[in-house]
Amino acid sequence: MTREQLYSPISPYETAWLVLDSLHKMYWEQSGNPKGVPVVFLHGGPGAGATPVHRRFFDPDVYRIIIYDQRGAGRSEPQGELTDNTTQHLVRDIEALRVHLGIDRWTVFGGSWGSTLGIAYGEAYPDRCIGFILRGIFLGLRKELDWFLYGMKTVFPENWNQLVAELTEAECGDILSAYYQRLMSNDPAVYLPAARAWSAYEGACSTLIPSPETVSAFSNDALAYALAKIEAHYFVNDLFIEEGALLKNIDKIRDVPAVIIQGRYDMVCPITTANKLHEAWPEAEYVIVPDAGHSAMEPGIRAALVRASERFKHRR
Repeated sequence: MTREQLYSPISPYETAWLVLDSLHKMYWEQSGNPKGVPVVFLHGGPGAGATPVHRRFFDPDVYRIIIYDQRGAGRSEPQGELTDNTTQHLVRDIEALRVHLGIDRWTVFGGSWGSTLGIAYGEAYPDRCIGFILRGIFLGLRKELDWFLYGMKTVFPENWNQLVAELTEAECGDILSAYYQRLMSNDPAVYLPAARAWSAYEGACSTLIPSPETVSAFSNDALAYALAKIEAHYFVNDLFIEEGALLKNIDKIRDVPAVIIQGRYDMVCPITTANKLHEAWPEAEYVIVPDAGHSAMEPGIRAALVRASERFKHRR
């Protein structure tokens, strides 16, 4: 029988911080089999951070599971720091972690922003990738950002109304700039309400069926602050990626085994982007989950991710 459920909770056998520069240090952990097949988990956001449940996509008897928090996110320090925080920095951080851990090659597993970062890393270091498991595809295109800020109101009008409730009518014409100004404030009375509203909007739109648990998790102040602040920073800078560059350079990884997993009703990262990726990367297996939205915890998405990790676990 094909496994479709998450593995049992496990604890890491090693946790530490990697000093990246004079300002940033990055939290990382290892769990599972120290001599197993290496897999690196790339969390979403940017800015969301990783959680213990992310260890459970992988067979701990077979995989050496590496999970970390990107600079400024989660347990990495300083939290919410934007200095020297770009896609190019994050790509180099992944490679620095690989070198630090003495890993020759690893499988790259990432969803949403993690899929963006995984592709960017693969295109920069294709020889270091055993394969890719990518979910909820996001390529950093301008129209994807416009959809997130304006298009989702066609499906989630009540949540969009909550997003813009504190904005003036004029500010609603440029939601990103209005939120960016608030999130860059040093006053918690200004940036915390903005962070909560931004993060709650994303969480509410992430699942096919409303999930109060997801919204609650996204509304946690620490998560909301880093997520909203770092996302706004990346969005105003067009993700630090030239428009269409990831698709343009996809030939660099087309011969690397990959699976693309996409929820049919993903409203945060609509399926049209996954289609574009698969058209450019036809060698990749493409799995459309018919009854799912964006979240990795959607039952169908979760099952597809576990099945993919099962198929990849003997690749080295």
